[in-house]
Amino acid sequence: MITAPLLLVALTSLVGPPTPQSGPALEVRLIADGQLTEAGAERLLALALEEARRRGTTGAFAVVDRTGSLLAFARLDRTFPAASRVALGKAQTAAEFQKPTAVFEELINKGRTSMTALANFTPLAGGVPLLVDGLMVGAIGVSGAASAAEDDELARHAVTGFGSVQPAPACHNQVQHFDGAAVRSAFEKGAVLVGPNACGYEIHASRRTAPGQAEIHADETDLMYVISGTATLVTGGLVSSPKATGPAEVRGTAITEGTERKLAAGDVLVIPAGVPHWFSHVDGAFLYYVVKVKSGMESRS
Repeated sequence: MITAPLLLVALTSLVGPPTPQSGPALEVRLIADGQLTEAGAERLLALALEEARRRGTTGAFAVVDRTGSLLAFARLDRTFPAASRVALGKAQTAAEFQKPTAVFEELINKGRTSMTALANFTPLAGGVPLLVDGLMVGAIGVSGAASAAEDDELARHAVTGFGSVQPAPACHNQVQHFDGAAVRSAFEKGAVLVGPNACGYEIHASRRTAPGQAEIHADETDLMYVISGTATLVTGGLVSSPKATGPAEVRGTAITEGTERKLAAGDVLVIPAGVPHWFSHVDGAFLYYVVKVKSGMESRS
């Protein structure tokens, strides 16, 4: 039987060896030099998209830095084309005036129509500036949701959620040792041995006693090693009743037209990012390691 240390070496080799690092530890930064970073803009965008998908609505989403320059953009299916331009206008207006665009729409509705003469000005609800420690670092604009009110709600949701984001821990490449007792304890309840980190991987001591939901991880490859028990895993095919549960996560009730595989002790399975998978049947207690590797992290320097 393969031992745990050899297992991790073997599984890591399937996605390529880590690239040696030099200099400061890798750190994911959402804000740098008073500006949204690329990671920060993508995070703000993801928060808005996640909420829009949860609501089942449409929309175009634009994230700009504090100067109004576009950093990130997305448009959901069935959103009218002009929403893209309007969303950018809202974001730029919120950034330039450092106020939510709903403020200007309200002023105009009260009779201050002279404001509409301003150049490059989009006084429609749905643009919200992002302030961090009192400093305006960027803004998001939303257009094309079910209503003007929902445009504004989605933008505010993203900004509020961004404020609760904790910075990702740095990748220090430190040796971590888990003795047998700790590992056995983790398997008894199913636990994460190594959590999400900037190195781009997680290690789970997973325990399953019943079928679960169908899953798709858009940006994670799962590397599984079965410790004990047997189960049936379905991969590929179509997810039934899919629902976005995160920026890169989809869950569903089952999978149709997939490929069934019987898993038993000693088996190793690699599920690439984006491939649907579902435990359709589990015999008793099924214990397995899962090493989750973020797409692209295996070769990042």
